[in-house]
Amino acid sequence: MKSELGEFELIQRFFKTGSETMLSSGAHSISLGIGDDCALLKPNPAETIAITSDMLVEDRHFFANTNPEWLGHKALAVNLSDLAAMGAKPIGFTLAIALPQTDLAWLEAFSKGLFTLAQEHSCPLMGGDTTAGPLNICITAFGSIPQGKAIKRSGAHPEDDVWVSGSVGDARLVLAALRHELILSQKDLNAISARMHKPTPRIQLGMELRGIATAALDISDGLLGDLKHILIQSKVDAEIFLNRLPKSVTLIHQSEAIQNEFAACGGDDYEICFTAAPDQRNIIYDISKKLHLPLTQIGTIKPMQSSKPKIKLLDQNGKALSDSKVAPLLKSFDHFA
Repeated sequence: MKSELGEFELIQRFFKTGSETMLSSGAHSISLGIGDDCALLKPNPAETIAITSDMLVEDRHFFANTNPEWLGHKALAVNLSDLAAMGAKPIGFTLAIALPQTDLAWLEAFSKGLFTLAQEHSCPLMGGDTTAGPLNICITAFGSIPQGKAIKRSGAHPEDDVWVSGSVGDARLVLAALRHELILSQKDLNAISARMHKPTPRIQLGMELRGIATAALDISDGLLGDLKHILIQSKVDAEIFLNRLPKSVTLIHQSEAIQNEFAACGGDDYEICFTAAPDQRNIIYDISKKLHLPLTQIGTIKPMQSSKPKIKLLDQNGKALSDSKVAPLLKSFDHFA
C-alpha cells in the first residue's frame, strides 16, 4: 500500500525511534544518532568521529547522461559537505556502487572525479562494495572532530545571527535550464554549471566555525527548508530578510520571482547555513576574508512562539511578507514527495 509519509516522517517513524531505543539501553560510544548531518562516535576522550552516508540514484539525483567525472566528484562532495556542516576533518570513505554494465571508460572518468576530490581533502577510499544493477552510488564518509566541538543542529539560541556561505540558487538555475524551464545563454550556463555538477564542500569553513557557530547544516534541499531543521532541533523561530539571500550575478539577471524562489528553496547548493551569537560577527568576517568565501548574515533566531517553529520572511524594510508569498518559498526537496 502506498504511503503518504514524506522522507523525514518516514525516517522518524521507522528508523530514528528504533535507533534511539537501542542507544538508551546501555553504554555506547555513539553520542549522536539519526537526525543530524552526521552520527557521532566517541572512540576516546579527546576525539569524536562523524559518520555520514548519502546515496545518489540515477534519474532521481542526476541525469542518466551526466558526465561521469562530475558524478564521481559530486558523489563524494555531498558527503564531505555533511562533514563540513559539523566541523569535521575528513578521515576516509567507503563506496558501494551498483553498475548496469562494466563500462571501462565511464569508470575511469568516474574514479578520476572521485579521487581528485578525495586527494584534495586527504580522504582515502577505505573499502566498499560493487554489484550489478541500476546505477546507484552510496558513499559513507568518516571525519574527526575534537571532543565537544561538533556543531550540531540543536544549538541555536534566540538572538543568534543566521548566516549562509557563498551564494544560493545557482544549482537550481542550472537544473531549470537543463529541463528547458527557462533559457540561459551558453556563457551564463558555463559560468554556473559547476554549482550543480561539482559542488564545493566547505570543509575548511566548518573547521573554522568550531566554537563559534552555535548550530549548522549543509544546504542540500533548499536554504529555508533546511534551516527549518535547525529550528526544529533547537526549538526556536527565525526571521529572515529575503533580500539578503546571497545570489550570483547570473541569478540576479533573472526575474525577481525566480531569484527569490531559487535562492530560498532551490536546493543542491551544498553551502553551509549556520547560527552564531552577534558578538562573533567580527570573527566571522575575518574567517570570510581568510577563506576568500562570502559569509552573509541573513536574519536572526527568535524565541519559538507556538508549538511548531516558524520562519518569518521580511522585506528590505523589515516588514513581514504575507503568508501567500511566504509559503512557496518554504518548500524543500523531499525524495518521497
